[in-house]
Amino acid sequence: MPWQPACRIVWHISMSKISVMKINSKQITNILIAILCIVFLTACGTPGSSETSQDSSSADGATSDASDQDLIVVGFSQVGAESDWRKENTQSMIKAFSAERGYDLILEDAQQKQSNQITAIRTFIQRDVDYIVLAPVTEEGWDTVLGEAKDAGIPVIIVDRKVATEDEDLFTCWIGSDFELEGKKVCTWLTDFCTKKGIAPDSLNIVDIQGTIGSSAQIGRTKGLVDAAAKNGWNIAGMASGEYTQAKGREVTAGFLGRFPEINVVYCENDNEAFGAIEAIEAAGKKAGSDIAKGEIMVLSFDGVSQEAIEDAREGKISCIGECNPLHGPRVEKIIKNLRQGVQPDKYIYVEEEVFSADQSITAVEVEGNGYPVTIIGQ
Repeated sequence: MPWQPACRIVWHISMSKISVMKINSKQITNILIAILCIVFLTACGTPGSSETSQDSSSADGATSDASDQDLIVVGFSQVGAESDWRKENTQSMIKAFSAERGYDLILEDAQQKQSNQITAIRTFIQRDVDYIVLAPVTEEGWDTVLGEAKDAGIPVIIVDRKVATEDEDLFTCWIGSDFELEGKKVCTWLTDFCTKKGIAPDSLNIVDIQGTIGSSAQIGRTKGLVDAAAKNGWNIAGMASGEYTQAKGREVTAGFLGRFPEINVVYCENDNEAFGAIEAIEAAGKKAGSDIAKGEIMVLSFDGVSQEAIEDAREGKISCIGECNPLHGPRVEKIIKNLRQGVQPDKYIYVEEEVFSADQSITAVEVEGNGYPVTIIGQ
């Protein structure tokens, strides 16, 4: 029984007795002592009440007390769930930092907002987590909050996109993809393809469906295209963000097709944008494919993590995919294990990635003297 009702009942009974009989001061004292004892015992006898329970939200939604379980607490601020790549990346982290493996993962979805990520990091600091993992929305604007984490003595591991800081000591290390190299590999594939098919470079009219503006992937992949276009004489008719989503990719591509009927290459900075671009191309009565000479529109893409992307490549709707590996969970866990043993990781750690295509004429691409194999997707 909650203590407030108990107190009211005892007080009512006691005051009723006082009102019907004459009592001395000693008796009053004894009654008051009895009331206090009952209230105290009743309040102490309510374990599990809202005043005494404390919850901690873990990655699977279960209630946990990391200190009691002696788990390593990892706070992970994820960009969101805007693409197939992002979902795979999140699942990789959840699997790597499970309770069964000795971790308590606190996962915060930023819903594409940097302000949400800054709030999440400050919450991690208040909760005194052991490590902070950040997949930043954009590169700029992190110095202050990362400085707070450094002052709190919490190592910060950056994954996927990079951060631009005045002091690189504000984070422990970064692990992810070389996005500019990804762009260079896909553009080299396009260069080699045009050479083999006898397609004049100046006949290419390209639109770039960019990713989230200011993100590392967007910056690197866009630069890869811009540099290749300048080198080869390609025409970039337009550039606009598709925000890494299928819906926005479809919208932007449809707009470009209406404005630039001469488009024959759509350079999509992730697979979800490519899915939208294909929808827009087909809705316009055109065909997504590699036969530019016969009026098809070539779609180029990045990621290659979903079965849909591989199927589209197999069918020739996506001509080439630059791989972007999302499975960073085990890599980050290895870094944490090394840190706990006093081993400092390299500041920047790049993952190895491939190129995918169903076209069998190009088996490898060479970028700056280095060769990269092209995985041929069989029919």
